[in-house]
Amino acid sequence: MRRVRTGLEYLLTRPGKLRGRRVGLIANPTAVTPDLVHAARALKGSSAVRLVALFGPEHGVWADVQDLVEVPDGRDPATGLKAYSLYGRRRSPTAEMLEGIDALIFDIQDVGSRYYTFVYTLLNAMEACAKLGREIVVLDRPNPIGGVAVSGNVLKPSFTSFVGMHPLAACHGMTVGELALMFRAERHLDLDMRVIQMKGWKREMSFEETGLPWVMPSPNMPTVDTAYVYPGACLLEGTNLSEGRGTTRPFELVGAPWLDPWKLDRDLDHYGLPGVVFRPVFFRPTFQKHKGELCGGVQVHVRNRKLFNPFLTYLTLIQVARRQNPERFEWRQPPYEYEREKLPFDILCGTDEIRQTIEAGRLIRQLVPIWTAEVGAFKRRRQRFLLY
Repeated sequence: MRRVRTGLEYLLTRPGKLRGRRVGLIANPTAVTPDLVHAARALKGSSAVRLVALFGPEHGVWADVQDLVEVPDGRDPATGLKAYSLYGRRRSPTAEMLEGIDALIFDIQDVGSRYYTFVYTLLNAMEACAKLGREIVVLDRPNPIGGVAVSGNVLKPSFTSFVGMHPLAACHGMTVGELALMFRAERHLDLDMRVIQMKGWKREMSFEETGLPWVMPSPNMPTVDTAYVYPGACLLEGTNLSEGRGTTRPFELVGAPWLDPWKLDRDLDHYGLPGVVFRPVFFRPTFQKHKGELCGGVQVHVRNRKLFNPFLTYLTLIQVARRQNPERFEWRQPPYEYEREKLPFDILCGTDEIRQTIEAGRLIRQLVPIWTAEVGAFKRRRQRFLLY
């Protein structure tokens, strides 16, 4: 099997106009070479560029911080360099941070879902670089769930937040490099930006076909399987249902102390959701929602990735779970991801229409034609930014 070559590999061998310049690196543990050398160490040991600072997204440079926990500035233990947090008091690089830096390099593995905050760290950095006259270089990596499937709905601008800063489809099918091109054009940024493309990646590839190692992008994204369910499973964060954090299968396990696993499984089977099978389970989270409590629920087993629709599947699961015990089901209340007024579920969905549909007892499937039209328009928008 021929391996995909990442943007990082090309930068290390062909630094181009970055040669000899002072650079900052926005990265987390996924910024590695194929033999698992981290970009910070590779660039620090390179004579081609001068790495002078690191910048960490949500979870931090080394992804040692759980979700929704702000990360402080610090000193990087691997390189000794200053490590600035872009998930805390500030989510954008400041003039002070960029003093003495000629260019910012972005190298983070995305997972292909609208809600994953790393691409908004990229957007914030792009806007800061445009304002402060710095170059930004985006090192491209595969979309681990492929570049063909586009599904879900498209975020409405009035529901913009840090889990949705641009009108993307829930499952957008783009790489970070392609998203960077879209952000620059659609937000009219006067920005010196370069995307270093991959070689050998094809849109229909699964991550396993790339030959690249999987490194956890965040503490609860342990496997590629997790990435495939995440475009729907992240919506659970807007409810009081456990999304399986505190277990070894986050986002695949779903439940709550008041749910009957067998009834939940039977009710879900009625919908004939494609590409997926549900298995009744009990589990006991070790942290976060329902810590230490026995939860009944299901494990989501994806049998066919091409047929599986994560957005529709998990919304149906939420609706069925709510119907089983509406008195104990709750929508999570703000604040959430720096939004203090709108419901977390609504900003994740990018609209309040889905919640209102669930509360009215109408079938989620009734919204599919609307989503299909939105996705069609999004696919036409994204076409000119596709690199592969």
